[in-house]
Amino acid sequence: MVVLSKIYTRTGDKGETALSNGARVPKHSVRVSAYGTVDETNATVGLARLHAGGDVAQALARISNDLFDLGADLATPDRHLDDTLSYTPLRMIAPQVERLEREIDGMNARLTPLRSFILPGGSALAAQLHLCRTVCRRAERLAVELAGDEDVNPEAVRYLNRLSDWFFVAGRIANDDGKSDVLWVPGLTRDADKSGDAAV
Repeated sequence: MVVLSKIYTRTGDKGETALSNGARVPKHSVRVSAYGTVDETNATVGLARLHAGGDVAQALARISNDLFDLGADLATPDRHLDDTLSYTPLRMIAPQVERLEREIDGMNARLTPLRSFILPGGSALAAQLHLCRTVCRRAERLAVELAGDEDVNPEAVRYLNRLSDWFFVAGRIANDDGKSDVLWVPGLTRDADKSGDAAV
């Protein structure tokens, strides 16, 4: 159980923060940037939920909780020392990734194959899900960077990778199962006389 009785502590005033094991690290460290960007992703999910309903809303609520699990995982270094800690660290597990894969496959079965890249837009939910996707991709890049130098749970990286794909496919579902997708037309806006066509 987490108990937050005081919001500010002044312990970070010198540019450091504490990881979940008590270690102090600079706030600009890659580990802090990674789980901080997971938190950003979660904030975008919160906005997407304002536009969602039904199964998508339920899935986003679950994903929001997953992302807190993921942040806790990334905030706890030295995964190989888990057995020596006085508590059981929260780690992402394969079934969380596999659930995303099943949902992606289920949504994708409703869609016609793409013949162009998609521009963010269409419905409000689709646009918001594309924002979720891009922030999630940034979190993934930071987690991969961190994994190049420090111990990182592979399932955490896998989850971020699948989640960005989930956001992409869910964005198409939010655009009337892809029928209202905004497609990229290469070079369309290079000609000043035709640039207005991009608004359609």
